[in-house]
Amino acid sequence: MQYVNEIKTFFFQNTSAKQTIFKNTFWLSVSTVVNKLLALALVIYAARVLGAEEYGQFTFALAFVSLLMIFATFGLQPIVTREFAREEEKKEEFYSILSLKLVLAFCTFLLILATSFFVAQAHEIRIVILALGLFFLLNGFIGICYSFFHARQKMEYEAWFETLQTILIIALGLFVLFRFPSPANLSYAYVAAGFVSLVAMFAFFHFKIFPLKLQWDFLVWKKFLKMAWPLALIGLFGVIYSYTDSVMLGAWNMLEETGWYNAAYKIVTASLVPMGFVGAAFYPALSKFSKESAMQLQRAWNHELEIMIVLALPLVAGGMVLASNIIYSFYSVAFAPSILALQILILTAGFVFLYRPFYDVLIVLNQQTKTFWITVAGALLNVALNLILIPKYSLYGAAVATVATHFLVLLAMLFFVKRFTSMQLPLLRILLAFCISSASVSVMYVGIRYLLAYNVNLFLLVPAGATLYFLVFLFLRKYVALRFFKQAYA
Repeated sequence: MQYVNEIKTFFFQNTSAKQTIFKNTFWLSVSTVVNKLLALALVIYAARVLGAEEYGQFTFALAFVSLLMIFATFGLQPIVTREFAREEEKKEEFYSILSLKLVLAFCTFLLILATSFFVAQAHEIRIVILALGLFFLLNGFIGICYSFFHARQKMEYEAWFETLQTILIIALGLFVLFRFPSPANLSYAYVAAGFVSLVAMFAFFHFKIFPLKLQWDFLVWKKFLKMAWPLALIGLFGVIYSYTDSVMLGAWNMLEETGWYNAAYKIVTASLVPMGFVGAAFYPALSKFSKESAMQLQRAWNHELEIMIVLALPLVAGGMVLASNIIYSFYSVAFAPSILALQILILTAGFVFLYRPFYDVLIVLNQQTKTFWITVAGALLNVALNLILIPKYSLYGAAVATVATHFLVLLAMLFFVKRFTSMQLPLLRILLAFCISSASVSVMYVGIRYLLAYNVNLFLLVPAGATLYFLVFLFLRKYVALRFFKQAYA
């Protein structure tokens, strides 16, 4: 019984700074992995049931709504977390933030309604756009509550409600896809799950945290909008080059191509999960060392760089060689055009892995304005490339535009780190990491090709290839690199 109480205390109470950080990281990590995998499973199944064109309608609507949702969120969530973490009691301000969110949500819904007539010719697609818009707006109120939980360092609450909503979406989504498959009905399932989640969240908040009500304090609105608008601007340009490709494909009535493109893009997005965990693990240490020790900061950053290189190369190589197996394992033969799109887009994942350490160090060294201008440049470049390439090459043009954008973002990040920070690129260590990873990837490639000849299942191929890669990498690093290039790892 004592052990049970200790476990409950460790995972559900804040007792020390270190324990609280571990507890929050645990809950968010578990919920993120589980919820992303479940959500991915649903959209993959939806693609199989709906087919490329109807799935394209759904993903086009999703991308279009996501593009406009920045006007509803307006960068408020991180500001709410920051401000409420500084003072324990700000109930009156929270009431005013809820009323502000209500106004922003109403205005955004009107914007979605008005613009839907310009981007979607079919009435059915406009219905999906409005339904998904309503879902995201409901989610915005839940997000404000999450920000408050972050401020109180009670991330387990977010994990529970995220999981609840995911389960509701999966259950309702599967029911609709089994009985009444259509993009509109699937979007209704999202709205129903969002509504139930919001009611549950407000009930929990009202009785567990403090009673909720609306309060219309325009001075509070002005205060928070003034702090949040730079983040809203950054978010705007961020969503532009995240969703422009899908919106343009759908707006030009390439709905089947939109379905093929997003089928591949969902796989690439899922492959970025390890990068998020590595970055999240290193970011607190980098922040700490940036204030305490330049030498420790450099060493920690060197490690992050090496790990990202080690993860990026096999991901890109494996994605290219297994693209057809991946698409046919998750989707139907109707999604064959997604194979080439995946082979192109997987390069994006490699570039994101490589530039994450540069992004992290710019932030911890207070150079976030540089990342803003990189985001702006990336968004404008992405729009221009999509306008040029999509009419000629449809989804493959969109894929090339995405890869080119992220490659230039990598170059820009590298330039700004060298130009505006004291960080030194560990060139020998980077070169060694690339060489050892490339040699290990070559062995992995041979192994995968050998197993493919015997029609080994994808879900055995991936762990077998990863195991072979890391065994060869660890052997080469330990017995070759460390032996002859010790100075590079000092």
